[in-house]
Amino acid sequence: MKVLLLGANGYLGPHVIEAIGGDHELLITDLDDDGPSGAKNYRRVDVSDLDQVVDAASGMDVIINLSVLRHEPKIAFDVNARGCYNVMVAATRHGIRRIINTGPHFTIAGATYEQSDYDIGPDSPAQSGTNLYAITKSLGQEICRVFTENYDLYVIMLMFYNFRDTEYSKPETDTPFIISWKDAGSVFGRALKVDLEKLESRCEQFFVLADTPHGKFSNEKTKRVLGWQPKDSLDLYWKSGT
Repeated sequence: MKVLLLGANGYLGPHVIEAIGGDHELLITDLDDDGPSGAKNYRRVDVSDLDQVVDAASGMDVIINLSVLRHEPKIAFDVNARGCYNVMVAATRHGIRRIINTGPHFTIAGATYEQSDYDIGPDSPAQSGTNLYAITKSLGQEICRVFTENYDLYVIMLMFYNFRDTEYSKPETDTPFIISWKDAGSVFGRALKVDLEKLESRCEQFFVLADTPHGKFSNEKTKRVLGWQPKDSLDLYWKSGT
């Protein structure tokens, strides 16, 4: 498939390219003049610019949106919310039915959940809280959902939080929602393969995290629906005492 990859110069981008680049034809984009090291077929695209996104999506079969901005209010809204609107408009104009969007898990399971609950899944009632990053990303996800109710397209929402190396290198406060970089990249291959018609709805959300011993968050749906399995246990972080 021909895949438009938006926001590829972030931390996750190179791992996604490595995971799916051998099986699919990628158009790799971001704001910088150059793409990730070794990346082929790179193009400068601003996700907050509708015309640029629509133009880049021409001839594509899939759009993957990795773009994110966390801190500055106007730019965060332009990238996290308006960027999703631009992606969905581009998909409708070009007849692209499969969109893979990304974001943090706390667009669904914000601080209220983390303080009091366990076995939290991606279909819990959304409570993003008021953090700028979370709330602008949650607006983007809502835009995606509304488009799926009005057009013949599907959105697969992949939600992450903290990424870890498979070799423990330094003491750090850990969270109950972590994934290795390689496992994070691998879930995109499954999202590209899943039969859209077999999804429960046109907008489905998935938590992407390693198997963890405490049961705070659940990756059961990601395993069951996408057929994905994390290969890195990351148990060295539990055993490290952090």
